[in-house]
This record gives sequence, structure tokens and C-alpha cells, in this order.
Amino acid sequence: MAKLVSVQKIASCTRGLITDRDNVLIDSEVIAESGIVVVVEALEEKSVYNTIELASGRNAKILKGDVIAGTLGERRALKGYVGSVPKSIMAGDKLNVLNLGGVIGKATSAHRDIGPPLSVQVLGMVVHPDGTPLNIREGAIPVADRVECDAPLIVISGTCMNAGKTRAACEIIAKLNQRRFKIAGAKTTGVAATRDLVDMLDYGAIRSLSFLDCGLPSTAEVKDILPVARGIVNELAKSKPDAIVIELGDGIIGSYGVSRIFEDRQFWGHVKAHVLCANDFVGAYGAKHFLKELNTEIDCVSGPVTDNEVGVNFIQDSLGLKAYNALNDAERLSRYIERLVFE
Repeated sequence: MAKLVSVQKIASCTRGLITDRDNVLIDSEVIAESGIVVVVEALEEKSVYNTIELASGRNAKILKGDVIAGTLGERRALKGYVGSVPKSIMAGDKLNVLNLGGVIGKATSAHRDIGPPLSVQVLGMVVHPDGTPLNIREGAIPVADRVECDAPLIVISGTCMNAGKTRAACEIIAKLNQRRFKIAGAKTTGVAATRDLVDMLDYGAIRSLSFLDCGLPSTAEVKDILPVARGIVNELAKSKPDAIVIELGDGIIGSYGVSRIFEDRQFWGHVKAHVLCANDFVGAYGAKHFLKELNTEIDCVSGPVTDNEVGVNFIQDSLGLKAYNALNDAERLSRYIERLVFE
């Protein structure tokens, strides 16, 4: 039996499909499927990892008793939560908030630095007036069999999460934008949130899209991310950018399908620059050799491993790669990328 409820917070992972938070129609019978939009009630408050990204892009603290609209999905983060969609879900079941963007699932593992995930109780599944379930795949960008794009691609990869990928992407976008290049931004892998996309726009991107715009709360559940990545690139190409900066969320080895991007020669044929972000020497060394097995070259290294001359010298002398820190040396980083892409 469907009923109307009011929600206090609409998570960004719902793709803006809920426009009236005071009149949300839910059904107590829930389809346990990734992408289904659900309404849950917060059962507690936390002192850390206690916020949710709203549809507006702002972050809001989750208070006990908050009624929240989120999306069922998976997460497999090395430095975050691990969780998935249970085989069956009923109103009254207890689940967890798995990420900042409001992806909801059953947590199976947590990182000690952020403690257990926040617990929520399922109230129901959001439905249309005709009773059909609301899924974030509605109106999503279509996937594609191949890249159809004239704009060159600039790929930012990393050895793991929190390796400085978004910062490098944003600095490159900002500097190229200052030089009158029209740059679009993309994030093709990871778990749904709009924070990085908003950052790209704030730094001057003319448009930014992610797998969320393709109707995916996470790429951990996708066997082949390539059709999604191609679809994002093809959609951004419609804006006629001079180049597209693509951040590959998570690490080059992991559960989100990043390595698949390197395996497709048709996709990689459009890539004119590849920046690897690494936290330490071993990560940078391992990434070079791992990517060599996939016939993929690294044009330069950034991230925390380049924070001072010790790391920069190691990258240059031991690995034979160029090294530019996105925070301390953004001008030289962007100039190098500009030469690779446009000259």
C-alpha cells in the first residue's frame, strides 16, 4: 500500500528525480535492486562520517530521526565502507549509509578511522503515481559501443583513493581554462557523489558528468565499465570542449573496474595525456609496471609522492618519469599537459 511521506534530506545519488520533499510516494514493498530509490530513517547520530551530500550539492549533518531519500547500491572502498544490496528488503529492515552521496546498503566491513556506518531503517521504496518504482536509471545517459569524440582526453588515474586525483584534475582544468581552452570534466568510476563534479565546475569546467548520470550508484557492481565511460565521453563531446579531463575514481587496481579503461585500445586511442597520482614510492613503482603490462604509458606523476624534492627526484631518476605536484607546481603540470594535448 503506497503512502505519502515527507523527507528531511534528499541525497545527491537520487539524481534530482525527487522534486517535492513534502510529497514523496513510497511503497512498503521494496525491490532489492541497485538504483532503486528508497526512503529511510536515521536511527542514530555519529561524530565522524556523519554527513550526507544533498541534491543541491551541499553537505548536511544526519540527525537521529531524519527521514532521508537515498539509492540502493554497493560500495567497496579500501579506506571506507564495504556493503551491498541485500537479496531481499522489507520496510522495517535495518541498512546503512555507505557513502557521502547517500548510497544505501548492508555494510559488511568498515575502516577503523571512520567507525561503523550510520544505521537506518527502511520506510519504503519511492514509486510513481502508477506504482512503478523510481530508479535512477530513468532519463540517464545511454551507454555506447565506442568513443565518438573529436576532443582529446586527459586521464587522471591513481594508485588508490585519496591519492590527489581530483586536485590534479581541477588544477589542470583551471589552468587550461585560464588560457581560454574549453574543458569538460568526467568521473567514470567510483561510488556516487557529486562533490568532485562540482569541484570541476568551480575550477572552470564547462560541463561535468559521472557514472551517476548514467544511472549507476556505483561502478563496483558493473562487470564492464567501458560502455558507461564511452557514453559519458560521447555526451560531453556534445558541448564541443577543446579537451575532456577524466578522473578514474578509486585505484588502478580495485573493485570499481578502473583497469578495464586501460585495456580498450579504441578508448585509449583518444587519450593524449595520462597523469598518475600516487601516495608513495612503492605505489608509483608498482603502477608503472602494472600499467606496462596493459600497454599503457604514464606521461607524468603527481599526488603526495611529489610533495617535495625527495619524491620528485625518485620519480625522475628511478622511474624515468616526469613529476609535477598539482598543489606546488600546477603551472608546470598544466603547461606540460598543454604541450602533450594541443601541440
